Amino acid sequence: MKQTTGRKFFLGALFFLFAVLVFPLPGEDIAISGRIAWERMEIDATVSLDMASAGLKFPNGRVQGEEYIRAAYPSLIQSLLLLIPVDSSRNAGDFIKSGDLSMEALKNFAAAASLSAPAFSPDLLLLRAPYALKLSGLGSMLPGSSRPAEILRTIGSNSSPGYTGIIIIASKQLPAHGMRGTYLARPCIFPKIWDTEMNLIFEKNMLKPGHSGPAVRYAKERDIFLSTPSGLSEELVSLAGERPLRIIAREIFGKRPTDPVIDREDALLITGNERNRELLREGKLVFVLADEVLTEVPGGN
Repeated sequence: MKQTTGRKFFLGALFFLFAVLVFPLPGEDIAISGRIAWERMEIDATVSLDMASAGLKFPNGRVQGEEYIRAAYPSLIQSLLLLIPVDSSRNAGDFIKSGDLSMEALKNFAAAASLSAPAFSPDLLLLRAPYALKLSGLGSMLPGSSRPAEILRTIGSNSSPGYTGIIIIASKQLPAHGMRGTYLARPCIFPKIWDTEMNLIFEKNMLKPGHSGPAVRYAKERDIFLSTPSGLSEELVSLAGERPLRIIAREIFGKRPTDPVIDREDALLITGNERNRELLREGKLVFVLADEVLTEVPGGN
């Protein structure tokens, strides 16, 4: 019964998605548009109300328009949240469909958004309300293992140096493992790391219990090639430290190509040293991706 109910909620929300996402159809008075800012791990959404279609006039109808937006926001934002990519094969809607995430939990997450002051468009036809949501809040709601996963330990490579963080560079077109063609790596909430022998090097259940930040941090190339002692931006230094291990990804993996594949020798530098394995547990990971994939519309290609 629980699964059936969850499926009905999912299908209903998905149907609503196609009716309201991004731009209103003729005669509709309210719509939502949104983009994921992966560097900040946030989804930025704007609810737009067509004042004339709603029967409201500027300026007296402003207060009523703001209330209209607040009332419509919970249903509108769900249409975006369902499409947020969680890992290489699933989005948030898939977790709803399987019963691993409830619509009520998604609604509670949406209610935690920060709202900037609504403002009129320059032509005074639309009243727009910007919302922002931290994706780490959604990630914390998704199910994981009841016990941390073990990190691969290798023998004979204990002499590998200790680093302060791990940076994987996957900003260029890469071969897709097991497939033809090359693709840009894409972001998601919980990517994995594999080596070229397809050993699993990292996944979310390897994080320490209670880890509150993102599983990985996303960055652009320019943030790791600066004229600073570490070459990193100040924000990345706070996460990856002054002596990060820099690895160039060789392939990407996944139905949605989110998981970098690194050379076996590079993987041994991590798995053969306890200090470096601890970097995985602490989430001191940075994925450097192409600029154009780090801001995307949920559900876009």
